[in-house]
Amino acid sequence: MNLIFTCGGTAGHINPALAVANMMRERDPKCNILFIGAIGHMEEKLVPQAGYELKCLPGSGLSRKLTPAGLKQNAKAVKCVLDAVKACKKIFREFQPDVIIGTGGYASFPALYAGSSMGIPVCVHESNAVPGVTTKLASRLADRVLVCFEESKAMYPDSSKVEVVGMPVRREFIYGDREAARKELGFGDEPVVVSAFGSLGAKMMNQTMAELFRLEKEEGFPFRHIHATGSFGWEWMPGLVKEKGVDLSKTDRIEMVEYFYNMPTLMAAADVIISRAGASTCNEIGAAGLPCILIPSPNVTNNHQEKNARLLEARKGAVVMVEKDCTPEKLYGEIKALLSDPERRAEMGQNLRRMVTLDSAERICDIVEELAK
Repeated sequence: MNLIFTCGGTAGHINPALAVANMMRERDPKCNILFIGAIGHMEEKLVPQAGYELKCLPGSGLSRKLTPAGLKQNAKAVKCVLDAVKACKKIFREFQPDVIIGTGGYASFPALYAGSSMGIPVCVHESNAVPGVTTKLASRLADRVLVCFEESKAMYPDSSKVEVVGMPVRREFIYGDREAARKELGFGDEPVVVSAFGSLGAKMMNQTMAELFRLEKEEGFPFRHIHATGSFGWEWMPGLVKEKGVDLSKTDRIEMVEYFYNMPTLMAAADVIISRAGASTCNEIGAAGLPCILIPSPNVTNNHQEKNARLLEARKGAVVMVEKDCTPEKLYGEIKALLSDPERRAEMGQNLRRMVTLDSAERICDIVEELAK
């Protein structure tokens, strides 16, 4: 079987595709898999690192602003789409895919459109309760539309081809071993906090983290803290942390990196994670059963991250803080409250695991195999 996965932009679009690709390769080691993404985005790092071939094409997102700059951006985006569709058709004639699977991001639309126009079965997975622009467009072309929530079915014009499958996560999140993970990372018995705010980073939250480091230093570093800045934050955050009086070269209690390439291992080792509330992230946290403090991004369509976060909060699996109210002092207080209450953390972990569709990747693979026939 030959499969095309198309996704890009952020890890939230890429990781679900990798989870399904890994499952397909387990089922059929001879399965040929090719990823298609956009130049200059996270897929250029994550996909090859996972062991898959990737072809990247020029891409540009749409602007919702009807200004001269917005219209210029959209003209550029349309040209990129047309060029990418032509390139995809050439790739497909050579690769001969049986099915094309899209998991989101504007980078996926040209491949889905090209595949549909060539009569190749097309499958789209939407991770959020509210479909994004790309999914709305692609759903009209797709043979099957896969969603995480029952409530989402009504948002598509043809509900007969919509199926609820949950969010695929890699097995490493589900079957993480705390003792083995801590040994691999060189951690002792100390409390461990992990924080990250997306593959690109979030300026306000990175500023909050820098101030949080200062508070941790003042109290003698009561826990080990590992933080991912994201690609944008990596450019300036080290300097800000130094301005706050925290010299990372003189302590092993705080570690700062650009991106976590070993997130399943970190989640298995951690006691608490602080993060955004994208659907992919929430499901990975749920699969790991890791108590969390969620700070939804305020800059997303239809405020979908807060809706994701409130769902976990209602099931007593998460603490939710709105970004504008998230001062370093309040956040530090929430961290310490969780770390001092192991019974609460255990209950949160159990509640999170109950929410996740652990066989989502298997369900999607079943559908892909059906389409391939």
